[in-house]
Amino acid sequence: MHILFLTHYFPPEVNAPASRTFENAKRWVKEGHRVTVITCNPNHPNGVLYPGYRNRLYQWEELEGIRILRVVTYISANKGFLKRTMNYISYMVSSALLCGLVRDVDVVVSTSPQFFCGMTGLWISLMKRCKWVLEIRDLWPESIIAVGAIKGRGVIRALEKLETFLYRKAQHIVVVTNSFKSHIVQRGISEEKISVLTNGADLDKYRPSEKYNGIRKRLDAGVKFIASYIGTHGMAHHLETVLEAARELKDRDDIVFLLVGDGAERERLLKIKRDSRLDNVLMLPQQPKELMPGFLAASDACMVLLKKTDLFKTVIPSKIFEAMSMERPVILGVEGESKAIIERAGCGVCIEPENSRALADAVSRLSSNPELATRLGANGRRAVLESYDRDVISKMYLDLLQRYAA
Repeated sequence: MHILFLTHYFPPEVNAPASRTFENAKRWVKEGHRVTVITCNPNHPNGVLYPGYRNRLYQWEELEGIRILRVVTYISANKGFLKRTMNYISYMVSSALLCGLVRDVDVVVSTSPQFFCGMTGLWISLMKRCKWVLEIRDLWPESIIAVGAIKGRGVIRALEKLETFLYRKAQHIVVVTNSFKSHIVQRGISEEKISVLTNGADLDKYRPSEKYNGIRKRLDAGVKFIASYIGTHGMAHHLETVLEAARELKDRDDIVFLLVGDGAERERLLKIKRDSRLDNVLMLPQQPKELMPGFLAASDACMVLLKKTDLFKTVIPSKIFEAMSMERPVILGVEGESKAIIERAGCGVCIEPENSRALADAVSRLSSNPELATRLGANGRRAVLESYDRDVISKMYLDLLQRYAA
């Protein structure tokens, strides 16, 4: 079977959508299938091309057996609605025009959160005369409405109509949460047309390992309790909550907050840290994906935070499963389906989103009770083994695609 996968993000980019697509695709290749990915030249999140890449009309490369067709796009940093929209549309046009370079396709998959990629999937499936599967990792446009990126009612209505149109046209829809499935059903789509395939963790890559490693030595953290946030610093994450919690624990010289990543909010957060003289906050730029297990191992607890909004009750951040797999307790500032996972597994402390006092209390509690932190971490690993093994989820996804390719 030849799978054509359309995604805006792909390694060497290290965000969640790039990782999910790559981890699935390399497993499908190992199962004996052909996978071709059409994507952009890597530039997320700062709109700067990664070393070794040029924004040419197209270029081919290969990664672990996956054929990658990188197409020209309008490059923009991950901020600003107009420029990001131009970036999305340019990918849609380039992918549609250059898809003829990919032949003998059996099934097309395109992934959200932005539906211009979805529209490309529809067009290419019609041109290739094959089935089209739409993957929903974030509800769009709801996610950009929730963070205030767009406010015009006319624009919102147009995007919602596009959303429903694509749901109806897809032969099948894959979502990462049960809440997403409920949302799509409310749009008049049959339940039988939707499969829930959650994110998960690579149990070989993310496994318990020594806390006092080279990363901790590099941070010069000694035996301090490290509460880490590793991921995008965006409008959706409200990371000023971490800085406010750090301010409340400024007198605790045994606790340090670690922020690793990049995004639209990073410069503003750095300024707050400097102006507030928060010496108990360490901020590192985006790190290579292969270093992530080391950063998680060096952490005593992993923070997963989002803004307080009803939409984010429907999401499950993928970083939850990686922390759980590493036997690190999760401090979760997300309500809804994510909270249910943590509570059911007994693997962390759930707090109210945007509540810095609750975050500070959770960090203090875990730092003063290492036995509790160890028990929560062990519970998390057990839950991943039982329900969130990426190998198992990827095989379920492949079985679904084979049914439609047939």
